[in-house]
Amino acid sequence: MKNLIYFPFLMLLFLGCKEDQKTSNSEQNVNLEATRNNDTTSKKINEFAIVIHGGAGTILKKNMSAEDEAAYKAKLEEAIKVGHEILKNGGTSLDAVEKTINVLENSPLFNAGKGAVFTHEGANEHDASIMDGETLNAGASAGTKTVKNPINLARAVMENSPHVMLSGEGAEQFAKEQGLELVDPSYFYTEKRFQSLQKVKAAEDSKTAIDKSAFYDPTIKDSKFGTVGCVALDKNGNLAGGTSTGGMTNKRWGRIGDAPIIGAGTYANNATCAVSSTGWGEYFIRAMVAYDISALMEYKGMSLQEAAKEVIQKKVPALGGDGGIIAVDKDGHMVMEFNTAGMYRASMDASGNLTIGIYKD
Repeated sequence: MKNLIYFPFLMLLFLGCKEDQKTSNSEQNVNLEATRNNDTTSKKINEFAIVIHGGAGTILKKNMSAEDEAAYKAKLEEAIKVGHEILKNGGTSLDAVEKTINVLENSPLFNAGKGAVFTHEGANEHDASIMDGETLNAGASAGTKTVKNPINLARAVMENSPHVMLSGEGAEQFAKEQGLELVDPSYFYTEKRFQSLQKVKAAEDSKTAIDKSAFYDPTIKDSKFGTVGCVALDKNGNLAGGTSTGGMTNKRWGRIGDAPIIGAGTYANNATCAVSSTGWGEYFIRAMVAYDISALMEYKGMSLQEAAKEVIQKKVPALGGDGGIIAVDKDGHMVMEFNTAGMYRASMDASGNLTIGIYKD
């Protein structure tokens, strides 16, 4: 009889112990997973880092003079060192991105700011965007003609307006109210870009001319390309990205490409990476290139390198587009991925190691 009384009691005690063990194991697993997710120090390879690009396309060494090559490399080095110095001194990734892009916008070498290409009507129209990886706040501008440094306007939109994107006359009015530097449209005129417009227009006259010129003349073939961009990781672990462009040579009807589109031309998220794109904008918009790289990292657990290759070497070409991206992740890994013959690019790590490239090595 005693056995009958004790048996249920022993069973309850046994089951209770098992349940406590399950709970304990479950809590240990949760704590272990939390530790894995929060332990970024073991993977961090750079305390800070910066990467820039000056556009992708048919950039071939045989078509580049020694003088031009030296000029491009010198300007890329000048620009990236501006941002690197800011980061080295504890400055923010946003400041590094903005000031670095300013250098590229002020140079006639690149299709942004001073070196912007011409529209069909013979004007220079600028687009830009910037994003803060810490807050996911973003700003962009499109179709401006008098703002000297469009990336500054994009940041002002992000920080001083309730909006993400402003365009045309409204964007220029906002820039004026913000005290940004405005210039006469003639400031953006460069003879090289104007002649490129004439070539593209001439090639429009016949299909045969288009095909032949596009094959032999990089100016025609890459009339759809040209952008500058910068991504950075600062000492506080904050990421930022920015992109600025003059758009597509001979563009019409107020065409806007991917550069000012958050998620296509620019994206930054402290949980993953910061990305700036350069390429055939219509395809980069449809593929949401910058965000897609971040999403592959966040949802599929891919590395930055794996995600960039998936999007640039597979997804974009499958749609019919081409171009490239620069990116840096939260641990300081840097990527410069492109599927064209070349991309003006440079990277610099926390130790000051500088890499500059133009062609597909």
